[in-house]
Amino acid sequence: MSSDPLVIFTPSGKRGHFEVGTPILTAARQLGVDLDSVCGGRGICSKCQITPGFGDFAKHGVTVAQDALSEWNKVEQRYKDKRGLIEGRRLGCQATVQGDVVIDVPPESQVHKQVVRKRVEARDIVLNPSTKLYYVEVQEPDMHDPSGDLERLRAALFEQWELENVAADLHILQSMQPVMRKGDWKVTVAVHLGDMENNPRIMHIWPGYYEGTVYGLAVDLGSTTIAAHLCDLQTGEVVASSGVMNPQIRFGEDLMSRVSYSMMNASGADEMTLAVREGMNALFTQIATEGEIDKNLIVDAVFVCNPVMHHLLLGIDPFELGQAPFALATSNALRLRADDLDLNIHPSARVYLLPCIAGHVGADAAAVALSEAPNKSDDLVLVVDVGTNAEILLGNKEKVLACSSPTGPAFEGAQISSGQRAAPGAIERVEIDPATKIARFKVIGSDLWSDEDGFDAAIATTGITGICGSGIIEMVAEMRLHGIVDAPGLIGTAEQTGSPNVFADGRTNSYLVHDGTAEGGQRITVTNRDIREIQMAKAALYSGARLLMDKFGVDKVDRVVLAGAFGAHISTKHAMVLGMIPDAPLDKVTSAGNAAGTGARIALLNTQARAEIEDTVRAIHKIETAIEPRFQEHFVNASAIPNAVEPFPILNSIVTLPSATFNTGGGDGEKRGGRRRRRG
Repeated sequence: MSSDPLVIFTPSGKRGHFEVGTPILTAARQLGVDLDSVCGGRGICSKCQITPGFGDFAKHGVTVAQDALSEWNKVEQRYKDKRGLIEGRRLGCQATVQGDVVIDVPPESQVHKQVVRKRVEARDIVLNPSTKLYYVEVQEPDMHDPSGDLERLRAALFEQWELENVAADLHILQSMQPVMRKGDWKVTVAVHLGDMENNPRIMHIWPGYYEGTVYGLAVDLGSTTIAAHLCDLQTGEVVASSGVMNPQIRFGEDLMSRVSYSMMNASGADEMTLAVREGMNALFTQIATEGEIDKNLIVDAVFVCNPVMHHLLLGIDPFELGQAPFALATSNALRLRADDLDLNIHPSARVYLLPCIAGHVGADAAAVALSEAPNKSDDLVLVVDVGTNAEILLGNKEKVLACSSPTGPAFEGAQISSGQRAAPGAIERVEIDPATKIARFKVIGSDLWSDEDGFDAAIATTGITGICGSGIIEMVAEMRLHGIVDAPGLIGTAEQTGSPNVFADGRTNSYLVHDGTAEGGQRITVTNRDIREIQMAKAALYSGARLLMDKFGVDKVDRVVLAGAFGAHISTKHAMVLGMIPDAPLDKVTSAGNAAGTGARIALLNTQARAEIEDTVRAIHKIETAIEPRFQEHFVNASAIPNAVEPFPILNSIVTLPSATFNTGGGDGEKRGGRRRRRG
């Protein structure tokens, strides 16, 4: 049995015997304890802070004396005077072993820190970024031992940090020599640690000890919007988040419109690639300004996007995605450089694109799978990423199925007569009075309902400008709940519905939500054509989910997760009334917010998660709705509100839906329940 002192680390529980005089940091490294350091034990970075414990530790079978560690020294005092040190803390590189000791490594000193997620059902992110900072002292050049500065820098990285085969781009060679001499041969190096395809690579060099940090971007490139999170790669903190409209919208609202544009125009794909990259660069400039950082400090980026956006970002014509068998140029994850994509961040910044699942199920769905982890769920979970193109996952630990469904832009307010994107002034919440059949509402930018005192003053600057996606869902569901719209989707007359706000509108009827024309504002209505657009969108969404349930061999799911920025604002009850999602207890329907963006952030901050999602995607069973015969059958049934066939027993135990129908055989030439009526 060793007579050397016993060192026990918490919370890891790792322990070992070490000679008197061994630095705690050295002991931690030898035991594989998660204790951070950028300066390599030189007392500069203070990342290796530890808290020693003294007294009796019956659990560990040791008694720790007050002199178990070396005395407080000048380096620690200098750091405490300069930056402050929590009482009781020591620097692991300065405190040495003198006797048996118990050492606690606080969370902020751990290499693989846990970055806490806000949602309780979500997993924490283990911080393990691709790019890290290393302080090294380089041997000066010597006439008797000739070698290049880069070779001696690489040797220092190996000797002091055990980093092998480190490469460097040309721009590093061009700037390296003056930096080394300015730092008196002491430099801080940002190293991208590489992966199974690439060796570690020097990204940037600073003279002396660099006290700053480096950043990464988690980017969700959607059909409608581009959203990005700027993250500190040393702490995992989100420094800034921002978004812009995807400038490709001018080529078409939905994905197939953009594929058609590339088919119809010789340079169409190139135009759209240029547009999305310009939009991306504008967003990166904006987010760097908001975060008050230099864009050249952004050294890593992760992108998630649907297959069409994936191809257009890469400069690949999406022609093949517009026709069966919907072949991707590549479905694998990609590891690129920022300058491959003309991105205006650090010139050597690395870019990682998550793998696509199938021709219509993209890297955004892979990111949702990473964030929500249906493959790790004990119960059967349906994850729906609601957007212009809905990605749907169904699974548990046994298996995961995936498909996409072309919902179109109606849920985002497009193709709706009074529809608009979510912005101040847009109606986002709706309630219809069961007695008067008149609607009251809330608009983005005010917490007051439209019939409450102070509402007019609260919305004076924005006005009431239209209805956004969440508002139109609540509007149609409320109209169905209160007998203004029937199950096939027809708005009744004022007499049939008992609502003074229903009015004849050509060959059908419409519903008046708000008339602001007297004050110079908007007249906001819901037309029967609007109802049809929502019916088609929600039928596509439900049919995709129902098809996956068929493939899984089930008629119900245990829980539903609504992902996407839009999914975060949907009323679960109204979504169920509409028949957007399968029947389930309302308390088992939750929102995941922008799960694709969260998945991108996980992949950015934890490189191990990249390998994990690549394995997961390979195991996912892909279902192509376009060639499944039952999809159309489900679609027709789901065009009714909530459904022509499915019983929805849980929903019916909560609400009572009117059974009246308004089709009296008169001249409604609109589509009804997904079919068009024949005229005699």
